[in-house]
Amino acid sequence: MLIFITVCYSNTIPKTNLMLKTIVQKVLFKNTTPKVLYSLYMDAKKHSLIAGSPCVITIGIGDKYSTHGGYISGKNLELVKDKLIVQTWRAKDWTKADVDSIFIISLEAMGEDVMLYATHVNVPESKAASIAKGWTGHYWKPWKQHIAGKAIKRPVM
Repeated sequence: MLIFITVCYSNTIPKTNLMLKTIVQKVLFKNTTPKVLYSLYMDAKKHSLIAGSPCVITIGIGDKYSTHGGYISGKNLELVKDKLIVQTWRAKDWTKADVDSIFIISLEAMGEDVMLYATHVNVPESKAASIAKGWTGHYWKPWKQHIAGKAIKRPVM
């Protein structure tokens, strides 16, 4: 699956504050389906269970969401059931000068497995390493544990 995303910047944003990074992750999930993974992210009850904190999320384009008890918020830009999630994304501790980031999950079935492609653009440079680590520790590893029927172990926030 090939996805093209165009990111536009407003001329009103001071260019000196735009120290942005892109996080790209590719994760193989064994013995599951795109439907299962899509549901782990887009179903509020499952998302809350896996992340270990409250999540409010619905499946409408333009709908707002929040995760980790309101620490993360944004809105749905594009949703293709069981295939694609595109959202704006920002953390509560970002400054007003930080632009909203865009988070994309693309799911590709590979036999009995699924390849998840995650791309997170417009991430403030000072937050990028922590956010990349967070995707792995709070999402991808717990998802794998849940799919395998194991107890979920996640890092402390």
